[in-house]
Amino acid sequence: MNRVFDHFPELDGDEMRYIAKVIENMDEDSLEKFKFAYRSRRKDPMLILILALIGLLGVAGIHRFFVGHIGMGILYFFTAGLCFIGTIVDMVNYKNFAFEYNRERAREILQQMNLR
Repeated sequence: MNRVFDHFPELDGDEMRYIAKVIENMDEDSLEKFKFAYRSRRKDPMLILILALIGLLGVAGIHRFFVGHIGMGILYFFTAGLCFIGTIVDMVNYKNFAFEYNRERAREILQQMNLR
């Protein structure tokens, strides 16, 4: 766990535990490549929360587009965040959205690293 904190101090919770398992057997060269790729593709949970808050105040669904949920983003846009209820629920679950998105990006990066 110390290794993940040294290389990824911005992570916490489930994401930190997941990345700790991912990098536990990596050599330093692979870790540096993974770190660079992961940081460039990772979405910050606080930004998702801010975008959901913007949905309450104006344009609903931005946070869904941000994490690649295009269909739900369109639905939220045209229904005012499902009458604001969906946006409020998403504000409670913002860390889950970020973790799911970031976990998929980590898997993609690992697949790309193994292919080379």
